[in-house]
Amino acid sequence: MLAQTTTTVETARWFRTYAARPNARVRLVCFPHAGGAAAAFRDLSGRLPATVELTAVQYPGRQDRYGEPPAPDLDTLAGEIATAVEPLLDRPVAFFGHSLGATVAFETARRLSSRYRPALRHLFASARRAPAVPNQGPGIGHDDASVLAYVRGLGGTGAALLEDEDLREMALPVLRADFRLVDTYRYSPGAPLLCPITAVVGAEDGACRPEHARRWAECTAAGFDLRVLPGGHFYPETHPAELTALLTGALGVPAV
Repeated sequence: MLAQTTTTVETARWFRTYAARPNARVRLVCFPHAGGAAAAFRDLSGRLPATVELTAVQYPGRQDRYGEPPAPDLDTLAGEIATAVEPLLDRPVAFFGHSLGATVAFETARRLSSRYRPALRHLFASARRAPAVPNQGPGIGHDDASVLAYVRGLGGTGAALLEDEDLREMALPVLRADFRLVDTYRYSPGAPLLCPITAVVGAEDGACRPEHARRWAECTAAGFDLRVLPGGHFYPETHPAELTALLTGALGVPAV
């Protein structure tokens, strides 16, 4: 009982649900991009039909977890999320990870025990190179100006907020910690996932091209699909209707 209670407390610490749907057929667990937070998925939560409940991961070091130290490495982050997500696997679950979040979602899925693995029905890897494809981006040794230039080049709402000096000073430690996760991550080949993977890229995203995403097919034994949507790296912000239609179609739930 103590272990179960501890896990439940950890679940409340790690996950945010913006529209509770206790009778939903599917739970969509969303993993944010580098520098991002659970709130990045608030709009998507409202767009999904009543058959899907969206729950977003809140990484430490941001928003209401700002005072907590960031994860030291991606393996540690994925392991802690895998433990905290267990109470949410009481119904069919799909993972959606955007950019850095796609790698975190994948590594979290790999850590689920055989007891919970049947609950995971789908992995959506958005705007992210397959784990076996070398990453491109700012390294740990880059200065703040280089990190900011890279983020601005990707576009999106977060990049615009960095023009505010106060917000920029708050965001920089989070960005550097998240880029450290990317820079120090080393993919270890292993057993493929037993759920389908859909890789999604923006047609104008220079950071993740279709050829970078195709190798996600190597990570599953249950089927792979590659979809290209309009927009750049942050296509979920500019083309939310297209993303919503893709998700509901792949999950096999009514769109309304």
